[in-house]
Amino acid sequence: MGLKTRVTEAVTRWYLARAQRKGFDLSTMALLPDAALMPLKRTGLDPVPELGRVRAEAPVSKVNMPFGVNVWLVSGYDEAKAVLGDAKAYSNDFANLVGQHGASETHSPGGLGFADPPEHTRLRKLLTPEFTMRRLARLTPGIKAIVEQRLDAMAAADGPVDLVAEFALPIPSLVICELLGVPYDDRAEFQRLSMARFDLFGGATASLGAISESLHYLLGVVEQQRKTPGDGLLGMIIAEHGDEVEDIELAGLADGVLTGGFETTASMLALGALVLLGDRDSFKLVHDDDAAVHDFVEELLRYLTVVQVAFPRFAREDTTVGGVDIAEGDVVIVSLSGADRDPALGEDLERVDPTRDPTSHLAFGYGVHRCIGAELARMELRAAYPALVRRFPSIRLADEELNYRKVSIVYGVDRLPVLLD
Repeated sequence: MGLKTRVTEAVTRWYLARAQRKGFDLSTMALLPDAALMPLKRTGLDPVPELGRVRAEAPVSKVNMPFGVNVWLVSGYDEAKAVLGDAKAYSNDFANLVGQHGASETHSPGGLGFADPPEHTRLRKLLTPEFTMRRLARLTPGIKAIVEQRLDAMAAADGPVDLVAEFALPIPSLVICELLGVPYDDRAEFQRLSMARFDLFGGATASLGAISESLHYLLGVVEQQRKTPGDGLLGMIIAEHGDEVEDIELAGLADGVLTGGFETTASMLALGALVLLGDRDSFKLVHDDDAAVHDFVEELLRYLTVVQVAFPRFAREDTTVGGVDIAEGDVVIVSLSGADRDPALGEDLERVDPTRDPTSHLAFGYGVHRCIGAELARMELRAAYPALVRRFPSIRLADEELNYRKVSIVYGVDRLPVLLD
C-alpha cells in the first residue's frame, strides 16, 4: 500500500495498542479527536484559523488525547526547526509506530522518512550523488519536453481541461521515469501505476492491488537494471555499489522516490496554478519575467506548504522545546504549514507575495530528513508555471466548485477545470 495509507494504518495500530494496554474499549470511541486533525485541515489554500491561534498562544501545545497518550503539536517556526533538526533527541523509526514485534510483520513504508541513523545515513548516502545539481542537470531537457508535451495535449483537448489530470499528475510521474531510468517503452505503464497510487492517496477508488502492482513493476525494473545498468538513478547506484544493495532495497528506494516526489509535486503544480489564476499580478510577473520565477516558486512553496505535517517524531529522551518539557516516548507532530506562516519567518505571511525575498521555509522539512528531492521539485515547478501561462495567456478557471481534500497529510485539489481561451 502507499505511504500515506501505511502511515495512517501504523498510527492507528500504535494508538489502539497504547489504549488497549490501558484497558479501554475503543469500539465506540473516535480514535483521533478534532484537535488532533486540526493541522490537517484548511480553508481553501490557507490553514484553518485555529492553527494560527494555537501557534500564537503556545507554539508547542499539548493535544488532548484520551487514554493518556502524550502528543505535542509544534506549530512555531523556531520550535519546528529545533525538533526537525535534532535527530539525537527524536526518532523517526517505523518500529516506534508498530512496536518491534509489529515491525517484523508490517512492511515499513521504506525510504528515508521512517529510518534513523545509521540506517538513514547509509540509505541517504546511496541517493545523494544522484540528487546533486550536476546530476540533475541532465534532466533539464527532458523536463522541458515533458511540460511541452502536456501543453500540446491540453491544446488539442475540447472544452474545459482538468489541470490536475492533464498537467499536474503526468509531469512529475514522467520526470520520475527519467530520474529512475525507466525504459521509454514502459513509460505509459509507469504513468498509469503512478496515477493509481495518487488516486489511493486522495481517497479515491483505486485498489490496493495497483500499489502492489507498482512495487512488483519496480522490482522488475531493478532486475533489468542489474543486467544492463543505465544512466538513471537505479543504474548508477547499481554501477557504484553492485551487490552491496539488494534488489528489494533498491525497489524500496525507488518506491520512496516515487512516493515523495510524485504526489507532493503534483499538488504544488495544481495549487500553484490556482494561485496564478486568482492573482493577475503574479500571472503577469511569471509570464513576463524569467528572473522572477525563482522567487515566485520559493514563495509558493512557503505559502502552500502542501506537506502539512512532518513524519511523526518520538522523543528518545526527556527534552525541552520552546520552554515545554517533553518526556521520553512522547509523540511530537510538527505542523509545517503552521510554521511557514509564523511571523518569526517574516512579515505578512498570510498572503502570497511573488516579489518576497526567498525565506528559509520548511516546505521540504529541515535537518537530516529534509527532502532529498527538493531541487528536482523546484526544477519542475520553475519549468512548468511559466510554460503554462505563456502557452495559454487567456487561461481561466471554469465555472465549477473545487473539491479540496478535507483532512490530508498532503493537501491538494481533486480537479481543476480550466478554459484555455
